[in-house]
Amino acid sequence: MSWKPVRPLSSRSVLPALAVLLVLGAGAAAHANRPVPFGDRVDAPGIADASPVSAQSLATGSLELKVGPGLEAYDQTTDEHLWSYRREGATALHMAMAGENAVVVWDDGMITSVRPSDHSVRWHRAVPGLAEWLRAAGEPGADARTDSERRDTEVERAAAALQTVTEPEPWVAVVTPTLAMGFRDRDGDLRFNSRPQTGCLYDPLRTVHTDNAVLVPRSCTGTGTGTGTGTGGAGHPLPGLVTGFRLDAPNWHLDTGPGVLLHRLDGRRAAVDDGPVVGTRVFDTVQGALEPVCGTPEVPFAAVKPEGTCSKP
Repeated sequence: MSWKPVRPLSSRSVLPALAVLLVLGAGAAAHANRPVPFGDRVDAPGIADASPVSAQSLATGSLELKVGPGLEAYDQTTDEHLWSYRREGATALHMAMAGENAVVVWDDGMITSVRPSDHSVRWHRAVPGLAEWLRAAGEPGADARTDSERRDTEVERAAAALQTVTEPEPWVAVVTPTLAMGFRDRDGDLRFNSRPQTGCLYDPLRTVHTDNAVLVPRSCTGTGTGTGTGTGGAGHPLPGLVTGFRLDAPNWHLDTGPGVLLHRLDGRRAAVDDGPVVGTRVFDTVQGALEPVCGTPEVPFAAVKPEGTCSKP
């Protein structure tokens, strides 16, 4: 049996091996030090902000969730601070529950779904134009507002923009004057996006939701002829309109006056106040139609119970 002595590595052989180790080490260091996506950070118990952005709080399970400047979690029984969820460079403005998950609106136009039970971040979605609308960018008088007034505006608008719905499963609508988007909370999947007709704007501050739909009014401005300026073909201003967005069915539209006001009544009905001419009617978002008024030709005898329900005149 023949054998060969072990040959020591030459300097030429050692260099490639060292280069590989250096590359691997640099890659590991870069991976460890790379920025966390979206600036997500969960802080240990006890690190809470003493000056929250708003006084908003919600109870879910055994937790009390508070806004500012991220999402703070406290034990409802002991008031012990449990954790803080933050995003570097962003401030939480408003939150709402979508099923068992908390959905947060940030001042940079990001929407985040968080599972409170284990403070895990489920998904992020950016909404075009949301950040600009929240801070009233370019609007008259915006530059003259104080910091407090500016923050109050952001908080009010964030609450109007975020609409959470529970049927047929939890989902989230985000409404700005120029865009409405719907996300399925289960996975953050975009289910719809809609822009108002040219010359018209959605009004988030008049938007309401029921258990299965989001009702978004629009207003139109402009003069002239043609549909591109917010007027009809004959030069008449376009009327108001309420669009009902749903997750599992086609959207519906309700013609109204331009100043229509909406008010949630319960999980399936909303009051539609269209001024002195039409008055207040009740809209059923499950049926996708106005309820008939008792004693009208639709329901001629108030003593005879119609199929379904009717509203008192």
